[in-house]
Amino acid sequence: MTIHIGASPGEIAETVLLPGDPYRAKWAAETFLENVKLVNEVRGMLGFTGTWRGNPVTIQGSGMGMPSLSIYVNELIKDYGAQTLIRIGSCGGMQERVDVRDVIIAMTASTISTPSRGIFRELNYAPCADWELLRAAVSAAEAKGTKTHVGGIYSADVFYDERPDLNDQMVRHGILGVEMEAAELYTLAARFGRRALAVLTVSDHLLTGASLPSDQRERSFGDMVEIALGAAFDTKG
Repeated sequence: MTIHIGASPGEIAETVLLPGDPYRAKWAAETFLENVKLVNEVRGMLGFTGTWRGNPVTIQGSGMGMPSLSIYVNELIKDYGAQTLIRIGSCGGMQERVDVRDVIIAMTASTISTPSRGIFRELNYAPCADWELLRAAVSAAEAKGTKTHVGGIYSADVFYDERPDLNDQMVRHGILGVEMEAAELYTLAARFGRRALAVLTVSDHLLTGASLPSDQRERSFGDMVEIALGAAFDTKG
């Protein structure tokens, strides 16, 4: 048990999926896992452990933003031995070819600032995904026939952005989408020698203003979860 995770030793699997929303964690666990057990509800940040095709999996909410995710990932790695951590969540599309409902698999995650920035000082560290996980996720997406984009994303440290000039540069430089957690996840995974990936559903679009209706989100998010699970276990053995 840690400050933010109330699970007992052995209740957290080596493979952890990380949605920001704790209720999305509950939905994903109940939809895709078998023998599901609630293992964390400290501060309402729900976590569940079950099995997927016989493989132990934990789905743990991480909250909004990199500071929140950093807390959970540090504890999952250092106190519970998590080895594979995959962010599953929504993002905003930033390229015309990227449509709402598409899936983005993040190869890199650019950012202005993360909780880890202080240790790098003048270095502009480049957070990136685990290659084997990324390759397996692309294969899983292709097998499902899901429209998928692979490339760089932007991890913002603000939700209500007032920097249209910065967004223009992200678009100009081919950034596929914007979210708020992946850059810190990739940095922590590199620091502790773990595997990490972000698989994201485009729920809205910064250029077109399109957004995914609430009654259609569950189906689209389901593709993302299945791709993440397929990636996690295709690369083992």
